[in-house]
Amino acid sequence: MSKEIPVTHRIYAKIFELLEEHPEGMQWSELLKQVQESDPSFHPKTVNGSIWKLTERYPDKVYKPSKGLFRLTKYKS
Repeated sequence: MSKEIPVTHRIYAKIFELLEEHPEGMQWSELLKQVQESDPSFHPKTVNGSIWKLTERYPDKVYKPSKGLFRLTKYKS
């Protein structure tokens, strides 16, 4: 019996996929829009909360070089 992957894990997977495609980083609003468009079953507030907690939950993977901009730490110069 396979266990379903929690929705937040699927949201974070999509966020990291998008940030990987945008080494320059992504603005909050664009990240929110693209994650929601990728899977309409994601609840908007869950997506919003996941992005809001991104740097807190994954400080080793994501940082904010400026307000509202999210970028993978591996692209930090």
